[in-house]
Amino acid sequence: MKLKLVPPRTGLLWVRLGARVFWRQPMALAALFFLCMGSMSVATLLPVVGTILALAMIPSVTLVMMVAAAQTHLGKQPVPTLLMAALRSGRERARDLVVLGLLYAGCFLLVLALSALIDGGEFARVYMGMAPLSKELAESPAFEAAMWLSVLLYMPLSLLFWHAPGLVHWWGVPPVKAMFFSTIACLRNLGAFTVYGLGWAGVFMATGIVVSLVLTVLSELGMGSGVAASLLVSTAMVLATMFFCSVVFSFRDCFEPPSAPAPADPPEA
Repeated sequence: MKLKLVPPRTGLLWVRLGARVFWRQPMALAALFFLCMGSMSVATLLPVVGTILALAMIPSVTLVMMVAAAQTHLGKQPVPTLLMAALRSGRERARDLVVLGLLYAGCFLLVLALSALIDGGEFARVYMGMAPLSKELAESPAFEAAMWLSVLLYMPLSLLFWHAPGLVHWWGVPPVKAMFFSTIACLRNLGAFTVYGLGWAGVFMATGIVVSLVLTVLSELGMGSGVAASLLVSTAMVLATMFFCSVVFSFRDCFEPPSAPAPADPPEA
């Protein structure tokens, strides 16, 4: 396995490919993403360990959407059985993906714990759904500082786990080593990932403007708040699904395939 360098403009290509793949199978991919989010929501209902379990599922959710996007790109139909993609790759790699999920959950909780040193854990409790967000709390300097610290700390965390699920699943790289290679690949292609992030920020902002205009028109027509809520939820779901569909293309372009055959569903061009 060798790392590849790509020009910064490749970041926009990843954005376009994610959107293009989604619109090939919008219902199937959105339904698959909804099932993933639903599974995480159900996990949070478990006492004590529910939140940790939901966090640990995030690398698996990323992998499911990577596999689904790769199959759609190859002209195949993404199906709900992709939720079991990790198990189909063998016991050892399924175990490694579980380990990767636990590492992600541990790192994420560490980020929240560090933010708690600033505001006494208020931001962490709100983020984890353990406390409501009030206007007074949102305007608190300590709360804002904890929030921005969490954002800054999450950036290196995302580099660690960006490519890691794909490396574990397709190429059998051990979890810690996969996190290392993921970070190096992201840093060596920082220009492309910067453009990629800016591209998605532009898509989100443009979509937000359009949705705001539509909501204004609906308000003028006397449409109910239920319609507005449905529009907001569906738009957020579409954008999130497109974003996750684009991840596999960054993985494909940042690594040379290994000399040995991949076990299942490789992200071909």
